[in-house]
Amino acid sequence: MLKVYLAGEIHSDWRNEIVELCKKEKLGIEFTSPITDHETSDNCGVEILGAEEKNFWKDRKGANINLIRTKKSIKDSDVVVVKFGEKYKQWNAAFDAGYASALNKSIIVIQNEDHQHALKEIDAAASAVASDQLQVVRILKYVLEGSLK
Repeated sequence: MLKVYLAGEIHSDWRNEIVELCKKEKLGIEFTSPITDHETSDNCGVEILGAEEKNFWKDRKGANINLIRTKKSIKDSDVVVVKFGEKYKQWNAAFDAGYASALNKSIIVIQNEDHQHALKEIDAAASAVASDQLQVVRILKYVLEGSLK
Protein backbone atom coordinates (compact mmCIF):
# COMPACT_ATOMS: atom_id res chain seq x y z
CA MET A 1 0.00 0.00 0.00
CA LEU A 2 1.45 3.33 -1.11
CA LYS A 3 0.84 6.25 1.27
CA VAL A 4 0.26 9.58 -0.48
CA TYR A 5 -0.20 12.98 1.18
CA LEU A 6 -2.13 15.52 -0.91
CA ALA A 7 -0.84 19.00 -0.02
CA GLY A 8 -1.60 22.36 -1.51
CA GLU A 9 -4.47 24.54 -2.53
CA ILE A 10 -7.90 23.93 -1.06
CA HIS A 11 -10.10 25.90 -3.45
CA SER A 12 -10.78 23.17 -6.00
CA ASP A 13 -11.72 19.49 -5.99
CA TRP A 14 -8.36 18.23 -7.27
CA ARG A 15 -7.82 15.86 -4.34
CA ASN A 16 -11.08 14.02 -4.91
CA GLU A 17 -10.28 13.83 -8.62
CA ILE A 18 -6.98 12.04 -7.89
CA VAL A 19 -8.58 9.72 -5.32
CA GLU A 20 -11.42 8.76 -7.69
CA LEU A 21 -9.08 8.19 -10.65
CA CYS A 22 -6.88 5.97 -8.48
CA LYS A 23 -9.93 4.00 -7.30
CA LYS A 24 -10.99 3.54 -10.92
CA GLU A 25 -7.51 2.14 -11.65
CA LYS A 26 -7.75 -0.05 -8.51
CA LEU A 27 -4.46 1.30 -7.20
CA GLY A 28 -3.47 0.36 -3.64
CA ILE A 29 -3.09 3.86 -2.24
CA GLU A 30 -3.92 5.35 1.15
CA PHE A 31 -4.46 9.11 0.90
CA THR A 32 -4.18 11.75 3.61
CA SER A 33 -4.50 15.51 3.39
CA PRO A 34 -4.76 18.64 5.48
CA ILE A 35 -8.13 19.81 6.75
CA THR A 36 -9.62 21.39 3.63
CA ASP A 37 -12.57 23.12 5.30
CA HIS A 38 -11.13 26.64 5.52
CA GLU A 39 -13.24 27.72 8.50
CA THR A 40 -12.44 24.60 10.52
CA SER A 41 -8.73 24.89 9.74
CA ASP A 42 -8.61 28.59 10.61
CA ASN A 43 -10.63 28.30 13.81
CA CYS A 44 -9.47 24.99 15.33
CA GLY A 45 -7.06 26.73 17.73
CA VAL A 46 -9.58 29.08 19.28
CA GLU A 47 -12.35 26.46 19.23
CA ILE A 48 -10.17 24.02 21.18
CA LEU A 49 -7.90 26.28 23.26
CA GLY A 50 -10.00 29.43 23.70
CA ALA A 51 -10.51 32.83 22.13
CA GLU A 52 -7.78 35.34 21.32
CA GLU A 53 -8.01 39.11 21.07
CA LYS A 54 -5.59 39.42 18.18
CA ASN A 55 -5.78 37.57 14.89
CA PHE A 56 -2.04 36.88 15.06
CA TRP A 57 -2.50 34.65 18.12
CA LYS A 58 -5.70 33.11 16.73
CA ASP A 59 -3.84 32.17 13.54
CA ARG A 60 -0.85 30.94 15.52
CA LYS A 61 -2.96 28.58 17.62
CA GLY A 62 -4.66 27.17 14.55
CA ALA A 63 -1.45 26.84 12.57
CA ASN A 64 0.28 25.00 15.41
CA ILE A 65 -2.54 22.49 15.77
CA ASN A 66 -2.77 21.98 11.99
CA LEU A 67 0.99 21.49 11.88
CA ILE A 68 0.67 18.42 14.13
CA ARG A 69 -1.48 16.78 11.45
CA THR A 70 0.68 18.00 8.58
CA LYS A 71 3.97 16.79 10.10
CA LYS A 72 2.56 13.37 10.94
CA SER A 73 0.96 12.94 7.52
CA ILE A 74 4.10 13.93 5.64
CA LYS A 75 6.35 11.78 7.85
CA ASP A 76 4.07 8.77 7.32
CA SER A 77 3.83 9.24 3.54
CA ASP A 78 5.80 7.62 0.73
CA VAL A 79 4.90 10.33 -1.78
CA VAL A 80 3.80 13.94 -1.30
CA VAL A 81 1.74 15.54 -4.06
CA VAL A 82 1.76 19.34 -3.85
CA LYS A 83 -0.65 21.39 -5.98
CA PHE A 84 -0.07 25.07 -6.56
CA GLY A 85 -3.35 26.58 -7.73
CA GLU A 86 -4.26 29.67 -9.67
CA LYS A 87 -6.15 31.85 -7.23
CA TYR A 88 -3.98 32.31 -4.14
CA LYS A 89 -0.34 32.06 -3.24
CA GLN A 90 -0.04 28.82 -1.32
CA TRP A 91 2.67 29.50 1.22
CA ASN A 92 1.53 26.42 3.12
CA ALA A 93 2.08 24.29 0.01
CA ALA A 94 5.62 25.62 -0.31
CA PHE A 95 6.23 24.79 3.36
CA ASP A 96 4.86 21.28 2.87
CA ALA A 97 7.12 20.73 -0.15
CA GLY A 98 10.16 21.98 1.78
CA TYR A 99 9.35 19.81 4.78
CA ALA A 100 8.86 16.77 2.55
CA SER A 101 12.15 17.49 0.82
CA ALA A 102 13.95 17.78 4.17
CA LEU A 103 12.57 14.33 5.04
CA ASN A 104 13.76 12.99 1.67
CA LYS A 105 10.21 12.17 0.55
CA SER A 106 9.33 11.73 -3.11
CA ILE A 107 7.50 14.85 -4.26
CA ILE A 108 5.20 15.36 -7.23
CA VAL A 109 4.31 18.99 -7.94
CA ILE A 110 1.23 20.05 -9.89
CA GLN A 111 1.47 23.53 -11.39
CA ASN A 112 0.81 25.47 -14.53
CA GLU A 113 3.45 27.07 -16.75
CA ASP A 114 2.83 30.52 -15.26
CA HIS A 115 4.34 29.34 -11.96
CA GLN A 116 7.40 27.68 -13.48
CA HIS A 117 9.84 30.46 -12.62
CA ALA A 118 8.45 31.17 -9.14
CA LEU A 119 8.57 27.48 -8.18
CA LYS A 120 11.88 26.55 -9.77
CA GLU A 121 13.54 25.60 -6.47
CA ILE A 122 10.58 23.45 -5.44
CA ASP A 123 10.53 21.88 -8.91
CA ALA A 124 14.24 21.09 -8.55
CA ALA A 125 13.51 19.15 -5.34
CA ALA A 126 10.59 17.27 -6.91
CA SER A 127 10.74 13.84 -8.50
CA ALA A 128 8.20 15.01 -11.10
CA VAL A 129 6.39 18.18 -12.12
CA ALA A 130 2.93 17.51 -13.55
CA SER A 131 0.51 19.86 -15.22
CA ASP A 132 -2.67 18.08 -14.06
CA GLN A 133 -4.16 15.39 -11.85
CA LEU A 134 -4.25 12.75 -14.60
CA GLN A 135 -0.48 12.93 -14.97
CA VAL A 136 -0.15 12.38 -11.22
CA VAL A 137 -2.37 9.29 -11.37
CA ARG A 138 -0.34 7.94 -14.30
CA ILE A 139 2.86 8.45 -12.28
CA LEU A 140 1.37 6.67 -9.25
CA LYS A 141 0.16 3.79 -11.44
CA TYR A 142 3.62 3.48 -12.98
CA VAL A 143 5.25 3.48 -9.54
CA LEU A 144 2.92 0.77 -8.26
CA GLU A 145 2.54 -1.40 -11.36
CA GLY A 146 5.26 -0.43 -13.81
CA SER A 147 2.49 0.16 -16.36
CA LEU A 148 2.13 2.98 -18.85
CA LYS A 149 -1.44 1.99 -19.83
